[in-house]
Order: sequence, then C-alpha cells, then structure tokens
Amino acid sequence: MSEYKLFVQRIGLVGITNILVAISSIILLPILTKNLSTSDYGIWNQVNITLILISNIAQVGLSYAMNRFLAGETDKTKIQEGVYSILAVVLGVSLVVAGALYIFSNEIGFLLLNNNHSVALLLPLTIIMSNMTFISLDFFRTFQKTRKYSIFYLSRSYLVLIFASVLLLLGYGIWGCVFGILISYTLLMVVMFAIIVSEIGFKIPRFKNIREYLNLSLPMVPGMVSSWIVDSSDRYVIGILLGTVFVGYYSAGYTLGTTIQLLVAPFSVLLLPVLSKNYEDKRKVKTVVKYSLRYYLALSIPAVFLLSILSKPILNILTTAEIASNGFLITPLVALGALLFGLYTILSQIIILTKKTKIIGVVWIIAAIINIALNLIAVPFIGIIGAALVTLVTYTVTLAFILVYSSRYMTLPFDLGFIVKSIFASAVAGAFVFLLNPQSLLGIVIVAVLGVILYTIVLIISKGFEKKEINFFMGFLRDILKDLKSVTARF
Repeated sequence: MSEYKLFVQRIGLVGITNILVAISSIILLPILTKNLSTSDYGIWNQVNITLILISNIAQVGLSYAMNRFLAGETDKTKIQEGVYSILAVVLGVSLVVAGALYIFSNEIGFLLLNNNHSVALLLPLTIIMSNMTFISLDFFRTFQKTRKYSIFYLSRSYLVLIFASVLLLLGYGIWGCVFGILISYTLLMVVMFAIIVSEIGFKIPRFKNIREYLNLSLPMVPGMVSSWIVDSSDRYVIGILLGTVFVGYYSAGYTLGTTIQLLVAPFSVLLLPVLSKNYEDKRKVKTVVKYSLRYYLALSIPAVFLLSILSKPILNILTTAEIASNGFLITPLVALGALLFGLYTILSQIIILTKKTKIIGVVWIIAAIINIALNLIAVPFIGIIGAALVTLVTYTVTLAFILVYSSRYMTLPFDLGFIVKSIFASAVAGAFVFLLNPQSLLGIVIVAVLGVILYTIVLIISKGFEKKEINFFMGFLRDILKDLKSVTARF
C-alpha cells in the first residue's frame, strides 16, 4: 500500500505541475491573440506543432527505451552508458534534421509560415534545443525524480511565457515569440545537463546497448509520427486549404479542448516506470492500471462537460470576439477526443511493457491514413468543424484498436458502474453550469468550482467512491500540500 500511495502522490505532484503549466498557457494565450494578428497567431501554432513533429522523429523513440531499460537499473556505469548513448544519438539525429530544415527554410516559410522566412531560419536551432530538452527531461522521469522533473517541466512553460511575452511586447512580433522559445530551451538544457552530470558523472558512451534500445524504439517512430499526424496535421491542412487565419480560429478552441490531456499527463510520465519495476508481479500491474483508469475518468469526464459548456465565454475572455465566435464549437469535439486519447495513453503502457511496440506503430499508421483522408474531404466542405469531427472519429478508432490488442495481454479493469455514475454526476453539474451561464472571469471561476463540488457530492451520494477511497484521498491531499511546501527546500 505504501508503494502505491507513493505512486499516487507522485501522480498528484505531476498533476499539480500540469495544472500550473496549463495556467501558463492560459496567461500566454491572450497575450498572443491580442498582440499578434490572427495570421501570426496561426504561425505560432504551426511552429509549435512542427517542433513536436521533429521531436518525434529526432528522438527515434529513445525516451521509451530509457524508461523501459533503465528505470530499474542501479549500476551507475550502466546508467552512464545508457543515458549518454541516448543523448548522443538524439543530438546527432537532431543536427542532421536541423541541417535539412536550414537548407529548405525558404520552402518551409512559404508552405507553412505565410512566407515568414525569418521565423523559418530560427527553426533549426530551436529544433536542436527542443529535442535535447525533451530527452533530458526523460532522465528525471525515468529515475522517478518527480520533484526535479516537475520543476523543470514547469520552468520550461514559464520561461517560454516570460521570454516570448517580453520580446513580443518589445515589438519583435512573431519572430520574438519564437526566439523566446529558443532562449528558454537553451537555458533549461544547460541547467538540466549540469545536474545530470553532477548526479551520474560524465562518460563518453561506447553505444554498447544502443542496438537493443533501437530495437524497442525504432518501431515506435512511425507510430509517433502518425500520432502527430492525427494530433496536428489538421492545422497543416487548414493552413494550406483555408489559410493561417483559420488556423488561428481553430487553434484557440483546439487548445482549450486539449487541456483535458493535462489530466492524463501524470500517468504518461509515471506509469511506465512503475509498471516496468513491477513487471513480474502481474497482479500489482493490473491494480495500478485499474486505479489509473478509474481516477483519470473521475477527473476527465466532468472536465469534458464543463469545458464544452464554458468554451465560448472562456474564449471571449482569453482571445478576441472574432476567434471565440469562430472557434468555440471546436472545443467540445476536441475535448471528447482528448478524453479518449487519455484512455489510449494509459492502456498503451501495457503494450509497451510487453515490448510489442510494433502494434502501436501499426495502429497509429492506420489512424493517420484515416485522419488525412477524412480531413482532405471534410475541411473543404465544412471547414474547421470538419477537422474537429475528424479528430474525434480518429481517436475513437485508435482507442478501439488499442482496446482489442491490450485485452490480449490483460483483462482490462474497467469499472462500468463507476463510469455511468460519473457521467450522471457530470450531467447534473453541467446542467447547473449551463443554467447559470457565467460570462465574466470571476463568474466562470466561481460557477466552475461550484460545478466541481456538485459533481463530487452527486458522485459520493451515488457511491461512486468507497469510504476507504475518500479517506485515502483526504490523507493524500494533506500529504501533497506538505510535500509541495518542502519541494524548493529539498531540491
């Protein structure tokens, strides 16, 4: 029980970190939308989704290999060899990719960035620092250094917020925003690498185990790229067919809807290392998966209801009336799709644990083909709403595949009774929020909090949670508050 409690505490700490990250995104959104043109805001989103795509390619899936093979390792020499081999390979691939981006910067600026070639020239260096930042973060995730991981993950978002905002307000426009990303990632990378060296020492890698790592990770690259296609290519299609202005409309509602993914982020960070350490104890693995699914759904189901109902007033506050009126209907569809993606994220850890990563790659390739085909059909006829519908359909298909495959390795521990109770409680809370219809920031916050309280009360009355779970979480929340107070001192 103590080990599981520690896991839940780490989930809570990373969860709180992701909430704070979301707050940084919420702060940055109005700064961007009110100081950039809608077209330049569209460019900002194109840059960010391009960083994600290149990161998926350049890391060649080695973040998964680090988690799978090094999470339970105690031999310092083996840890050094593994970590520095992975860092070196990622750096090498990143340099090659960055060179290609520099050579084709004019074409990238024309196709994706509304002819903004100065931003296109920033991409190569930004790509290198982005990739090295992400893979270094995985060091702290792998060895369950949750406090440091949370601090660096949080720092990444707030450094971007600070530098991008300052440079934008100083008059450097969209170029300054992207340069702010580069500065932030460079500073963070230097600090993280220094800490990694101080903890494990430095060693020039001999790449002894890199073949084994790549055997696990390479089959996942097509899947990760395909996953990116499902998650982000809709904005490329919209940009090419409708223009970057419509990317701006779509991205605001999409960003709000995908805040649901923050709820699964702690599980994606911590679940695989925990499952890997307990690989031989099948019952413990099943228990961890069961409670991960249960608590994720307990949070994500009401979040979908609340975001769907409050999307327009939230976007009116955070963006412009033009963006809000064109983008608010995107949020409900994307939020539901994000919930399904969260379920996929948890269940896919079972497949990664069994090293059947080719399955994940095949599933995402199929999903990507479906996504691109449907977007090319839907976007010209029903615009950005069509892209949101395609996102929902694609995540539904992806989850269906992963349910089938993961059930071959484990009886899936879904609690259908709890899911029904959660949906009912969410509907009651959603009706309450809809009737009050808040429009001001303070009104939205107050009504949302009241909605969450009402959801919790209805769920408890309907016996969605057992008494021992309630007592456990009350104690857990007290522990988390104490833990957070000591994070800075202990770090």
